[in-house]
Amino acid sequence: MIVALIKTLRPRQWVKNVFVAVPLFFALRLFDGVALARTAVGVALFCLISGCVYVLNDLVDAPQDRLHPQKRSRPIASGALPVGVARTFLVIAVPVCAAAAFLLSPQYAAVLSTYFVLNIAYTFRLKKIAYLDVLSIATFFILRVLAGAFATGVTASHWVLACTFLLAMFLGFGKRAHELAGSAQADQQRAALASYRLSSLRVIMFVLAALVVVVYGLYTQSASTVATFGTDALIWTVPFPLLGIARFTHLTTTRHEAESPTEEMLRDPLFLAICVAYLAVTGGILYWA
Repeated sequence: MIVALIKTLRPRQWVKNVFVAVPLFFALRLFDGVALARTAVGVALFCLISGCVYVLNDLVDAPQDRLHPQKRSRPIASGALPVGVARTFLVIAVPVCAAAAFLLSPQYAAVLSTYFVLNIAYTFRLKKIAYLDVLSIATFFILRVLAGAFATGVTASHWVLACTFLLAMFLGFGKRAHELAGSAQADQQRAALASYRLSSLRVIMFVLAALVVVVYGLYTQSASTVATFGTDALIWTVPFPLLGIARFTHLTTTRHEAESPTEEMLRDPLFLAICVAYLAVTGGILYWA
C-alpha cells in the first residue's frame, strides 16, 4: 500500500518543481548556503503539495482513468490504493505542508496555498474547459517561480516570468496534442479534449515555440540582463531552448503510447543531455565568465 501511495504521488512529475529554484539560479545565489537551503525546502514542500494534488486528481478522475489504456493501472483506479487511505493522507499532509510553508516564509506559504486552491478548481472545473485548462497549467509554473523568489527573498525577473509562462503554455498544449493523438476515445478520458483539434494545437505549439525562443533571446540581450550579469554572452545559450523545444515536439508527435510527455522527456537521453548542457553553459557564463 505504501508503494501504491508513493506511485500516486508521482515522484517523476516532481521535476516540474525545479522551477522553484529558477530565481536562486538567476539571482547568482547558487553558492549562498542559506539561500540554497531555503530553496531546497521550498522545492521539497512544493513536491509534497503537488503530490497531494495528484492524489486528489486521481480520486476525482478514477472513473475516467479506468477507460484509459495506461491510466487504468494507476493505484486508485485499479484499486491498489484504497480510497479511504488516499483521503486520510490528504487530510494529514495538506495542513502539515501549509504549516511548514508558513515557517519558511508567509509570502511563500501564500503562493503555495494559492497553488493548491487553484489546483482544486482545476481538478473539479478548469481542466474541463479547453484552453483555460492550459492557461491554468501555465499559471501553476508562474506560481512555482514566485514561490522560489519568496523563499529566498530575491526578485523574479519579468523576463524570467514571461519565458516561464510561454514555455509552460507550449508544454501544456503539447500534452493536449499528445493526448488527442494517442487515443480514439480521448474526449471521454478528458472532457476538454472534445473542444481541441490536433491541427490547431500544432499551429499553436509552433507559434508558442517561436515566441519562447524570441523572448528568451531578447532577455539575453536586454539592458537589465547585461547590467545584472555584466555580459551579453547569454545569447550563446539560445540554441539550447530551440533544441529542447524541437525534441519535445518530436516526442509528443511520435511516442503516442506513452502516458505523459513528461515521462518521455525524463527517459529520453537526448532531451536530458540538452538540459544538462544548457545549465552547464548558462552557469558557466553567469558564475565564472
